[in-house]
Amino acid sequence: MGAFAGRALPAWYDDAKFGVFIHWGLFSIPAFAPKVGKISDIFQTDYRRAVALSPYTEWYENAIKSPDTPSAAFHQETYGGAPYRDFREPFLAGLRQWDPDAWAEAIAGSGARYVVLVTKHHDGFCLWPSRVAHPHAQGWRTERDVVGELAAAVRRAGMRFGVYYSGGIDWSFNPEPLRTLMDFVGSVPGGLYPAYATAQTRELVDRYEPSVLWNDISWPTAQGELDALFDDYYAAVPDGVVNDRWKTPTFTARLLRHKLPRLVLDRMIEARAAKSGAGVDGVVPPPVPHSDFRTPEYVRFADIQARKWEATRGMSHSFGFNRNDSEADYESPEHLLLELIDSVSKGGNLLLNVGPRGDDAQIPAPQLERLKAMGAWLADNGEAVYGTRPWRMAEAQTQDGAPVRFTTRGDRLNVIPLTAVGGGELVVRGVALSGLGVRLSDGCPVELRPEGEATRMIFARPQTGAFAPAVAIDGGALESPSLGSSAP
Repeated sequence: MGAFAGRALPAWYDDAKFGVFIHWGLFSIPAFAPKVGKISDIFQTDYRRAVALSPYTEWYENAIKSPDTPSAAFHQETYGGAPYRDFREPFLAGLRQWDPDAWAEAIAGSGARYVVLVTKHHDGFCLWPSRVAHPHAQGWRTERDVVGELAAAVRRAGMRFGVYYSGGIDWSFNPEPLRTLMDFVGSVPGGLYPAYATAQTRELVDRYEPSVLWNDISWPTAQGELDALFDDYYAAVPDGVVNDRWKTPTFTARLLRHKLPRLVLDRMIEARAAKSGAGVDGVVPPPVPHSDFRTPEYVRFADIQARKWEATRGMSHSFGFNRNDSEADYESPEHLLLELIDSVSKGGNLLLNVGPRGDDAQIPAPQLERLKAMGAWLADNGEAVYGTRPWRMAEAQTQDGAPVRFTTRGDRLNVIPLTAVGGGELVVRGVALSGLGVRLSDGCPVELRPEGEATRMIFARPQTGAFAPAVAIDGGALESPSLGSSAP
């Protein structure tokens, strides 16, 4: 472990609560993935080609290598089976319409406090003019400094800037078609790739000083080299943070570079999945020796977490833009707000993705509408989110079964019923609080009246149709003696 051992989590990150992810690249030109539901669903229902059937459009290059996939059929019909590299020129043409300040303005309007840009995804294409020579694909990058321009725009808009880098997978180094989970895990390139990935990541740090260094899948070097990278990153960006997807090669991982061990493990996993029935939603990365925060993907934890974490998800089942997504495929603004508030109540942040189009470099209207809705709610209720910490409990329910979440800031308790409160009263079950609160959106007084093991919230003025009205209770919330002591 490097000099960073025992390092405290920088306060800005814990306080920020809400960030925006951006998946945008050559894959945004075809912008196609089949509608198979959540990524965890396909591993349950069609394991032997699950990776090739991924709902993530950013995995398009791999999907078209398997002829028995909807992506391959679409690619043949639409592009005549052209090589993936042919998407480079239309993407660069669309890039001429890109306005980084317009993106930054829209994202800042969402209430997000930081932005993480995908600088290189699994296809290996880089969104900056890297000076690190690619040994197999000359010019596999943009000449325009997309990373630098967006970093400047984001910072001008008052937000922090971070970079994503696909350290574990790069199909420009290892083009083998991937169909199963073990194919995917075992495809981390060797040879010249570890030095290439290290040099590019160091270049990103040196050139852009990102506040977040967000690696994906795994990391190709030994742990000692990774520790040296972390030491140098923290020296360059003292309040920077790294995520948890930096798993270095193990003996098992090296074995998985060979087909027979992959086949054996795949059959075991497939049999276990068939026997156990429905699997766990989403993806939770395995533990690593060092990280500043965990990154569960399309996952909502049931309880308050001891370690800092960041829920990451798209607005639909894909991160990259999917041309097939209709309004019905996008989560509602209310659901996305629930994801944010639920994460914050349990010690997490939310990193919500936008996937711009490739042909004109624009963020699609349904995504902009959801960013605007997030921003409108946070403008009224942000005091119950930013800079808060979990209470002694995260969850409760209203009398009608709607979810309720709690946060704290100093000696203030925030009660957030995740429902529309059209009348003048609301009953929260499972916790008895008394005193006087205030509705953050408009300063309306709210009387808290304990009723057994419940609290009746009486609003001095109705707020018709308002979703999730956060109520702040200063000086700590006085609970009935039967349910414990005051809130911290």
